[in-house]
Amino acid sequence: MKLNSIGLSAEKSGELSEDLNQLLANFQIYYQNLRGIHWNIKGKRFFELHPKFEELYNGANLNVDEIAERILTLGGVPQHTFKDYIENSKVPVGKNVTKDEDAIRLIVDSLKELLVIERRILDASDESGDEGTNSMMSDFITEQEKTVWMMKAWLAEEI
Repeated sequence: MKLNSIGLSAEKSGELSEDLNQLLANFQIYYQNLRGIHWNIKGKRFFELHPKFEELYNGANLNVDEIAERILTLGGVPQHTFKDYIENSKVPVGKNVTKDEDAIRLIVDSLKELLVIERRILDASDESGDEGTNSMMSDFITEQEKTVWMMKAWLAEEI
């Protein structure tokens, strides 16, 4: 088995890089959705939601950078064009979302898609002994599950 510079299977690292690129594409759409709802939110909850959406997009931006850097660490090349992101994303695109409940549902729906991808990467990274990717996915999952719970509580819906 050929090992890469960090002692992991070069083949498995290549596969994980592809999975991480899919996650990167989805995170970029999620990030842009958050920017859009931050800019466009209207209504009586504006002062509550506007800063919350900013907090979320700042966090998503940090995650995007971590994902891209992990792809590079594994020897891959991070996707970096909007065309790539759109072609490889399953996160719903939110356009002209101005209502509070629609915005929160977009976040929940987006995180649901991200969590599916992250759990798949978590399993694959565990199988290949890639603790760096595994730890990153575990952290993302923990954070996003909590966000989903909070958003569902805001909507007064069961998890």
